[in-house]
Amino acid sequence: MTPAEQPWQLRMFERSLKKQQKVRLLLRMIGSATDERCLLLTCGDNNGAMNYKFREAGGRWTWADVEEDAIPEIAALLGEPVHHADPAALPFAAGTFDRVVVIDVHEHLADVAPLNRELARIVAPGGLVVVTTPNGATHLPVAVLKRWLGMRPAQYGHVVQGYTASQLEAQLDGAGLHPESRGAYSRFFTELVEFAINFAYVKLLSRREGTQSDSGHIAPTTSGELKSVGKSYRLYSTIYPIIRTVSALDVLIPGRGGYAVAVAARKPR
Repeated sequence: MTPAEQPWQLRMFERSLKKQQKVRLLLRMIGSATDERCLLLTCGDNNGAMNYKFREAGGRWTWADVEEDAIPEIAALLGEPVHHADPAALPFAAGTFDRVVVIDVHEHLADVAPLNRELARIVAPGGLVVVTTPNGATHLPVAVLKRWLGMRPAQYGHVVQGYTASQLEAQLDGAGLHPESRGAYSRFFTELVEFAINFAYVKLLSRREGTQSDSGHIAPTTSGELKSVGKSYRLYSTIYPIIRTVSALDVLIPGRGGYAVAVAARKPR
């Protein structure tokens, strides 16, 4: 398949530094999923490309999203059904899955306890739950810059900025899931360029094109939204090699933290 023949979702993924880093980290954390029953639960900021990459890596996947808007296009890309899920009452039987991956859902909820209980219910004994959220550490430089420029959690559709890895571990442990590993992605330079892109979309492009809504979308998530900013996206594609080079400067930063965190926790047998 040539780049021109790729679905628009996969073309966007190849130019999304943060999503690429997220998928690489999560695939390492879940390990080999061959013949495993897996669930990916997302919350709106997903056009289906991550689902596609997880399926490509192996496993028997089921898909669910907390928001309805993008579900038809995700389903069309995958050629499979995508469930609309209430996070407090997931539409799956107890012990259905061996691996459950939850991408950026918790920060959208005023109360995360019902979701965590549901995750513990639907994962099989010995199964793994992996959760990602933005880092909740408010002192991080780009987090401070976001607030100063008016990009507060509500602008992203979030109730809170996010959670630290320690906070996520405590939440999952309280639901009976035992934390066993953690990771992070999107370090300073990646977060900075991603923020610049999100800021331009939310504050300038979507407003100018009349596509801005209260959905919390910080980048195009449907083909219609992408078409509305088509000229700007083509410009972004042209300068993407420069953006990728800036992101690569993350290797100069000591430590292993990041502006987004992931925690893996296992259900006791």
